[in-house]
Amino acid sequence: MTKIFYTVILALTLAAGSARAQDTWIQIEALPTLTQAEERARAWSSAFPDVNGFRLASGWYAVAVGPYSEEGAANRLFALRSERLIPSDSFIADGGSFRARFWPVGGGAIAPVAPEAPEAEQPAEPAGQVIVIQPPQPEVIPDETRAEARRSEAQLNADQRKELQVALQWFGFYNAAIDGAFGRGTRASMAAWQAANGYEETGVLTTRQRGALNAAYRADLDALGLGRVVENRAGIEIEMPIRLVEFDDYAPPFVRYGEKDGSGIQVLLISQEGTQATLDGLYDVMQTLEIVPLEGPRQREGRSFTLTGQNAQIHSTSYARLDDGMIKGFTLIYPPDQAERMMRAAQIMRDTLQSIGPALDPTLGAREAVQSRDLLSGLEIRQPDRTRSGVYIDPQGAVLTMAEAVRGCARVTLDDLYEATVVAEDAASGLALLRPEEDLAPLGVAKLALDAPRIGGAAAVAGFPFGSALPSATLTNGTIEDVAGLSGEQNLLRLQAETEAGDAGGPVLDPAGNVAGVLMPAPEDTTRQLPPGVRFAVKAGAAQAFLSEQGIDAVAEPGAPALAPPDLTQAAMAMTVLVSCWN
Repeated sequence: MTKIFYTVILALTLAAGSARAQDTWIQIEALPTLTQAEERARAWSSAFPDVNGFRLASGWYAVAVGPYSEEGAANRLFALRSERLIPSDSFIADGGSFRARFWPVGGGAIAPVAPEAPEAEQPAEPAGQVIVIQPPQPEVIPDETRAEARRSEAQLNADQRKELQVALQWFGFYNAAIDGAFGRGTRASMAAWQAANGYEETGVLTTRQRGALNAAYRADLDALGLGRVVENRAGIEIEMPIRLVEFDDYAPPFVRYGEKDGSGIQVLLISQEGTQATLDGLYDVMQTLEIVPLEGPRQREGRSFTLTGQNAQIHSTSYARLDDGMIKGFTLIYPPDQAERMMRAAQIMRDTLQSIGPALDPTLGAREAVQSRDLLSGLEIRQPDRTRSGVYIDPQGAVLTMAEAVRGCARVTLDDLYEATVVAEDAASGLALLRPEEDLAPLGVAKLALDAPRIGGAAAVAGFPFGSALPSATLTNGTIEDVAGLSGEQNLLRLQAETEAGDAGGPVLDPAGNVAGVLMPAPEDTTRQLPPGVRFAVKAGAAQAFLSEQGIDAVAEPGAPALAPPDLTQAAMAMTVLVSCWN
């Protein structure tokens, strides 16, 4: 029995000696694919000289630093964690699960470790004595004093000093010139960075802090996947997140790059010939695309513009400028949770954008298999939630329409171009008054015919039954069936006219071209089906009562002669406006 006991003790001792002989590593990341692991190993190599990458027994890929002795690994892990240079969940690994080495490239397999010589046999401990083995305690590596930090800082060359300013600027702590001069502004930014990262605010970075700042900056740059792209066909050179996107196709004026490996990032390069008018047109057109959400700042700067769009699904930043008869630019599209980082990428793209040749050939690229007015170069054009009609009611462009047209809208536009605000609603009649955000000069302004029209007389409804598919209003002929509603409502007209939902809010015109009423939307009561063509309108008298409260007088002179059909059509087109509701 005693012999067996000592045999077991010897085996355990030899096993422990063998474990101590193994190299020890600090594993900082594990990635599911080799491509991801190589990218991360490359990033970490910019911060640490001893980065290695191994395939794990599980099939994943580990990024580690080392090798060290057991005690050295413990000390190193403590120091790197204290400086916040590695993830907090990094741990010591004995390398037992490491297989083939993939980083450094060409590094080969792990070299076998020669076993250590067996330790001298120690005297046996008295029976019953408990031996407590303390694990090696990490050595706390003290940081530099302020004086020491100044001395080490003095050894930096001009490029190293500028690199620190660039990193401080990247994280939003510094906004002055990158000149390598550590003046009051740079010192204040260093103190702010120290405060944000839990260090004493001295305004002088220690060697450790400089390493942490530069490592964080390089890791952030690497996460952006930035790379230089020379797009000769578009005549553009630019730095962009090329490792996060891949070329899709040419769709002039765009070169399209789709997301890569589920990154959620897309890029459009913009390249076309043009003038200032072309640039202004592009500014307007870009805002109609789904990839440029409605919320976000817009800025025109003479020969350039910047568009920022934000919603719950996507954010985007667009920039374009006009130089020597060519417009060059980009749109960067990204998920909201990457906004802070991608805004930095957008700034780098703007700073590095260069025109190196002619604009993109407008005939380049495959022709769209399906042509649609809802697509621009293969990109989806934003569509309103609903479209209705309205009528200009004063020379500054105020519009009378039905409240149903604008109810619940985050944004209202007139003719898809001009922003408008709902300034008043009338609960009794269901009418609404809109004001454009900038004064307009409509071609025609409505006049209200307060005299009741003749039952059986002709009427024409002007409106946009097909939304923006047609460039101007259409005229639908009908008749006045009654000067009251079905239940005797005295503020309504009953019509017989084959109108569409988009016509609602448009003017009902008498033969003289004056407005006899405003077309109401179809009744929402689905339990009662009216005969085809039965429509209702709010009388002009009710409309004038509402407008008078808003300080508008639009009453027509009585007794005007009937217009010829072409003149009536022209008058209708001049006063009728498309009203669009956007969300």
